Amino acid sequence: MNIVIAGGGIGGLTLALALHQRGIACTVYEAARELRPLGVGINLLPHSVKELTELGLQEALAATAIETASLTYYNKFGQTIWSEPRGLAAGYAWPQYSIHRGELHMILLDAVLRRLGPERVVLGHQLTGFEQQGDGPGQGVQANFLRLFDDAKVAVRTDVLVASDGIHSAARRQMWPAEGAPRYGQRVLWRAVTEGEPFGDGRSMFMAGHPDVKFVAYPISRKLHEQGRSRINWIAELSMPGDTPPRQDWNKQVQASVFDAAFQSWKWDWIDIPALIRGAGTIYEFPLMDRDPLPHWRHGHVTLLGDAAHPMYPIGSNGASQAILDARSLADALAGQAGVDAALDAYEADRLPKTANIVLLNRQNGPEQVMAIAEQRAPQGFRHIHDVMPREELEGIAARYKQAAGFDKSQLHRRPA
Repeated sequence: MNIVIAGGGIGGLTLALALHQRGIACTVYEAARELRPLGVGINLLPHSVKELTELGLQEALAATAIETASLTYYNKFGQTIWSEPRGLAAGYAWPQYSIHRGELHMILLDAVLRRLGPERVVLGHQLTGFEQQGDGPGQGVQANFLRLFDDAKVAVRTDVLVASDGIHSAARRQMWPAEGAPRYGQRVLWRAVTEGEPFGDGRSMFMAGHPDVKFVAYPISRKLHEQGRSRINWIAELSMPGDTPPRQDWNKQVQASVFDAAFQSWKWDWIDIPALIRGAGTIYEFPLMDRDPLPHWRHGHVTLLGDAAHPMYPIGSNGASQAILDARSLADALAGQAGVDAALDAYEADRLPKTANIVLLNRQNGPEQVMAIAEQRAPQGFRHIHDVMPREELEGIAARYKQAAGFDKSQLHRRPA
């Protein structure tokens, strides 16, 4: 069996490693002409760290990332709504990591190049579509690419095409031509990294405010942490009703003056958010986008993975983690099922309902709904959160999301390697 993976992002590269581990040949085709450590910070939850550990990447992750120890939600006055330990501090067998997306990408790429060989990563090839080849036992698929170096059209015959080509997936567009543009969530995020003094214990993550005005921050560099400093990834988010921003405006660089007025009073005894914003280098603007869940991902011997399958709001720290879980599930199915059709059906039956549920939960703010509820019930603040929200309610919201997203502790520890 031979697999073509369209897209060399986190999901695509993880799938390549998982297939190689199971003895299945694959090649990754990536549109970028060069893979560089781009982006800002992300979180890897224990369920995805488990999978990366089983791929032999734990040492590289630990050398680079911050082992996140806690997550705390605050209201817009800096009052604590909910706080909980995370990762090993919460009793998981695997850490939660906060890491620069580009550094994670390079860890995965280095492993793929070493284990599969450099010829198995083909750059400058953008997926444009596919054609099913034959019917019955000999069925395969032709993946069509545009070679960006010279605009040549390239056709690659394979047993299975896995489209991991992001929210604007060409394969998804071919499968569902009437779907249209991604769905705009009426909010905009500004993301950046600031180097400075650590807050908390230097391994803490926090979210403050409510859905209309929110700020998130967490450290992402173990090296700086060991030097008593912190490389802090942060996200400012504001409600911005209107039409879907043009695609060319996604990920554009902006000045802090576009959004920082909303956070000028957010100075508390443990952090100065206006100073954190001022200390950033480049600030990137992103509209909050997702897509409606699909009835199915499979079309013949083609299937979807990661953001091509289930783009979701970056709520609950789940986007990259869910792509990694997709990779594990698909690799297991291809290795364990008798035939491609049965394998792709098994993968879809496992992952589509779970990810569809997370997409919908994230539209309702997932575990971050505790901030929305606190704002609704106590817009002027509170003496103690339990005057507004009983502990049982807070615990229930956190527990239900962990279970839905697949990182309930007891559930995860029972999952076989």
